[in-house]
Amino acid sequence: MFKLNTYLLASLLFVAGANSLNAQEVVKKADFDKPTMLSSDKSFGDGKEKVAVHEGNVKITQGTLEIKADRLKVSAALGKDKEIFEATGNPASYTQQLADGTMVVAKANNIRYEKATKTISLKGNAELYQNAFSIKTDSIIYDILKEQWQAQKDTDSRQQVVTVFDGTALKKTKEAIEKQKETKK
Repeated sequence: MFKLNTYLLASLLFVAGANSLNAQEVVKKADFDKPTMLSSDKSFGDGKEKVAVHEGNVKITQGTLEIKADRLKVSAALGKDKEIFEATGNPASYTQQLADGTMVVAKANNIRYEKATKTISLKGNAELYQNAFSIKTDSIIYDILKEQWQAQKDTDSRQQVVTVFDGTALKKTKEAIEKQKETKK
């Protein structure tokens, strides 16, 4: 009887844990179930080439994901939900609230968001802030769903990958949360 209860309890804990992980994945993916909204001062589109260019005060939102830039090129040649967004700015920025409530904040001269793979590529003065660390270098690739990054310097660059563990990143993420709250009011 004791063994049966132990197995039953272990099974229940396993199922509860699996449901908890599944719920976290649902929250993470909730942004991607929302429509992608885009605003700008000026827009040009080419239906045959499936390309659009937006300029001036560009802002993309999809749930809590937000990209701001001076210029944005959107390529939809690969089909629905496979669009590629190439943002440029001085700098362009990306913010998103993660499933656990923390924020990711990134800046770079060029930001490429691939909707199909849920990755952000940062090039040129790239910075990434998450929790209590920050990364600064020439190039960073960030996998949104896995919350994993790969950072490297350009081959001809002297700038190394610099990772800092301090309150600066935490401060930047808190500022982003406050900004997001103000925008929604």
